[in-house]
Amino acid sequence: MIVVMSSRATGDQIERVVERLQAMGVDTNVSRGVSRTVIGAIGDVTCVDKDVIRALPGVEEVLRIQKPYKIVSRDSHPENTVIDIKGIPLGGEQIQVIAGPCSVETPEQMRAAARGVKAAGCRLMRGGAFKPRTSPYTFQGRGVEGLKMFREAADAEGLPIVTELMDVRMLDTFLEYEVDVIQIGTRNMQNFDLLKEVGRSTQTPVILKRGMAATISEWLMAAEYIAAGGNHNIIFCERGVRSFERAYRNMLDVTAIPVLKKETHLPVIVDPSHAGGKAELVPALSYAAIAAGADGLLVEMHPTPCEAWCDADQAIDSRQLQDLMAHVGGIARVLGRSV
Repeated sequence: MIVVMSSRATGDQIERVVERLQAMGVDTNVSRGVSRTVIGAIGDVTCVDKDVIRALPGVEEVLRIQKPYKIVSRDSHPENTVIDIKGIPLGGEQIQVIAGPCSVETPEQMRAAARGVKAAGCRLMRGGAFKPRTSPYTFQGRGVEGLKMFREAADAEGLPIVTELMDVRMLDTFLEYEVDVIQIGTRNMQNFDLLKEVGRSTQTPVILKRGMAATISEWLMAAEYIAAGGNHNIIFCERGVRSFERAYRNMLDVTAIPVLKKETHLPVIVDPSHAGGKAELVPALSYAAIAAGADGLLVEMHPTPCEAWCDADQAIDSRQLQDLMAHVGGIARVLGRSV
């Protein structure tokens, strides 16, 4: 069960609801978001009198939710959530394409990438300063120096930045550089200490990528860790799951998009670059994702893909990004949306 408090509810009113629930024999978890506070009732909620709780001052709604993920469930919030990223809406009528290189390499590369992203009509830029790699001997990213390069290049073009957080100890640095969207990568989807910290320490939007073999239920529960901490600004990112096939990098689970849309009110985007692992597959996977209802794309674009320091095979160039945006825009219009 969850109790949704009014946006005008006072601290005393919230505390009174907590005390009343505990008196009825259940434990509580208070999740304080920017726009609303949600109190979760944990335990045997059959002993909770909904009418008594609903009558308390400051209570907006009392919902019995059987699913283990309560705050991120559509049952708790039937309308689609639109997340505001520096005035850019993600999750509404307008589809957002987030583009940029796999990794931050040099200031020149990042400036060229930012110009290409802007010229294509994208409103947000991606780039990895810290890189999780399968091999310890491959390029691991430029670290804090890369974060500075990224921030400067994106700011010059007026682009909010998306970059991956791997270590909870770097969260303060991310906040210092005012990272606009924190990405939690595939390998960290179930790093629960990291999820808890980005939940309780910041309201910065979080892109949560699906684990390589994670079920949708496990993915939703990972998001619940963030939401339970108080950060409700969560974006799901499908990036393909591991399968037996070797003709492409991962298997894009297009079915996950409508399933997530049914289960959660939060936005869903797709990373076609990591799914296919080859640049020539990016357009087709992108079109399929948008047709299936995705709210956006996370695309790898490099000014000169053949010179990329990592994942060169899956990066498109700026001209290909412009073509992609034009075709995605056409599909969006058919669906009554825009890019």
